[in-house]
Amino acid sequence: MAALASSSSSSLLFSSPPTKFPSPSLCPPLRLSLPTSFLSSSLSLSPSFHAYPTSSRRYSASSFTIRASAAEKKKVLIVNTNSGGHAVIGFYFAKELLGSGHEVTIFTVGEEGSDKMKKPPFNRFSEITSAGGKTVWGDPADVGKVVAGATFDVVLDNNGKDLDTVRPVVDWAKSSGVKQFLFISSAGIYKPTDEPPHVEGDVVKADAGHVGVEKYVAEVFSSWAVFRPQYMIGSGNNKDCEEWFFDRIVRKRPVPIPGSGMQLTNIAHVRDLSSMLTLAVEKPEAACCNIFNCVSDRAVTLDGMAKLCAAAAGLPVEIVHYDPKAIGIDAKKAFPFRNMVIIIMTSSS
Repeated sequence: MAALASSSSSSLLFSSPPTKFPSPSLCPPLRLSLPTSFLSSSLSLSPSFHAYPTSSRRYSASSFTIRASAAEKKKVLIVNTNSGGHAVIGFYFAKELLGSGHEVTIFTVGEEGSDKMKKPPFNRFSEITSAGGKTVWGDPADVGKVVAGATFDVVLDNNGKDLDTVRPVVDWAKSSGVKQFLFISSAGIYKPTDEPPHVEGDVVKADAGHVGVEKYVAEVFSSWAVFRPQYMIGSGNNKDCEEWFFDRIVRKRPVPIPGSGMQLTNIAHVRDLSSMLTLAVEKPEAACCNIFNCVSDRAVTLDGMAKLCAAAAGLPVEIVHYDPKAIGIDAKKAFPFRNMVIIIMTSSS
């Protein structure tokens, strides 16, 4: 077993596979685990197999320890969405990379002067520029023009949900000499199952846009990794998650939860995901050609989420259950989590 230790308490663990895979093994199975700074959970990522093999390289088990601080400094381009729960991922990833000494350009979709940029995390981009990072805006289809001929070692696409959107970025990256491509996909692409939880390798929806992107990235790049997050928490998120609960709790308002409240979901802190992404940049051979569920190692009920937030705030909570259909409410708009049982785990959980 080999271990990669960063300057924080995070660790990257990978070991030789216990059994032979039906297709050639490109890189060693990878398990990354970090304690979150919220709700005392941990973020664990562990692929069960290599989904899109493109090479016949073999892995030879060895034992060594390397400090992340000694990693090669790289130039990284982050193509970041301008809305939704994933926007905060690019923000934290940029800060993590800069803190590790890498060069970062964050390319946000749209215009710098748009109203969207007045919201978090975009209104905190001064934290990136003050640390030496660059910020640009534009259309991903014109990525080459927007970055004005700059070269990069790594590209992360944290924007596209379909191949039409991401293909121009992938093609430009390949033609401009980018060595590694990372893609933020979604844990929502798995087909419903009677045997939860979902782990890497489970059947996905063939018509899901993210699936087409994942396959294309694997076809074009020899060094790639895909990350499938579920619900991200953390300061700067422009989509309600834990803040929705805290807002009601601190104002001593009841917390209305659709259904029984026993539906299961999974949360992880965005800072932990950004640390994982940074380790993937610094150890591309370890992350290579893998798909990761980016989730905590434990699920939480919707009632449990309310109770955990109340405990963190040091306040009591009143939970009220309701039937959205009976009162004519669209739960997707009234509540920050999907009103169904969704359990995503890693293959080692």
